[in-house]
Amino acid sequence: MFWRPAFEVDLGRVLSPLKRGRGSLNIFDDDRGVTWLASNTPDGPGTLALRRLTDGRIEAAAWGDGKDRLLSGVPALLGAEDDDSEFVAHHDVVARARREHPGLRLGRTGVVWDWLVLAVLEQKVAGKEAIRSWAELCRRFGARPPGPAPERLRLPPTPVTLRSLPDWHWHRAGVDIKRRTTLLNAARVAGHLERAVELGGLAGRHWLRRVPGIGVWTAAEIAQRAWGDPDAVSFGDYNIPSMVGHAVLGVQLDDAGMAEVLAPYAPQRQRAVRYLETAGHRRPRFGPRIELRDYRAM
Repeated sequence: MFWRPAFEVDLGRVLSPLKRGRGSLNIFDDDRGVTWLASNTPDGPGTLALRRLTDGRIEAAAWGDGKDRLLSGVPALLGAEDDDSEFVAHHDVVARARREHPGLRLGRTGVVWDWLVLAVLEQKVAGKEAIRSWAELCRRFGARPPGPAPERLRLPPTPVTLRSLPDWHWHRAGVDIKRRTTLLNAARVAGHLERAVELGGLAGRHWLRRVPGIGVWTAAEIAQRAWGDPDAVSFGDYNIPSMVGHAVLGVQLDDAGMAEVLAPYAPQRQRAVRYLETAGHRRPRFGPRIELRDYRAM
């Protein structure tokens, strides 16, 4: 399949929220410039391969039971359904970021489960710790995706697989009892969770939060990836309030302060955050760090 977008597509940038370095075994860029994505779609497992051609077209191929859904979802995945025409930059730093990155778009995978697993694993732990658990679960319990995918590519573990894991496998993956319980709660109702994509927005996030253990932060992280929610801010994050505060005001902010700064951007608050992140703003490298914990040794 070939698709010619009406806008400039930067595959790396639009797909960056899905990636977690070398720990992202479900999405991988090979040395030929092809991006591979393994996904547990509502239709079944599927593999998607994407490549941007020199003439601007996107070449896409897919395999498995989910191939039709993946192929039809390519435009949305790469931001074709995103609309920032009503976005107004209320701060100079946001306006500058928007001018410097006019091609920024929020993509949507159309899938809840895979990104729910990742978001739950990232709850209240250091990034390296979460990535280690994510990679371990995908490598050991995620199936090989269909089609001619690279050897390292793995599907995230399915709800059925996670529900079958004995305690010692969770322990080996470094997943504590609280995150494990949340994942098992979600796995029991996984078939209903995909409805959040249809609901979208705040309604979709509230639907996800019906699962015990999924709060504001986790629902926002899922919404950003599943349906490209432009207003789903990750309140409760360790880094984002500080990043926004220093970028916009030059001071440290907590969630309440960040909410006040971002209030004028509603209903596109997350878009403002993405502009700042894309422009390279980061939480200052000082102050206490989250202590890395290795549950495998406990």
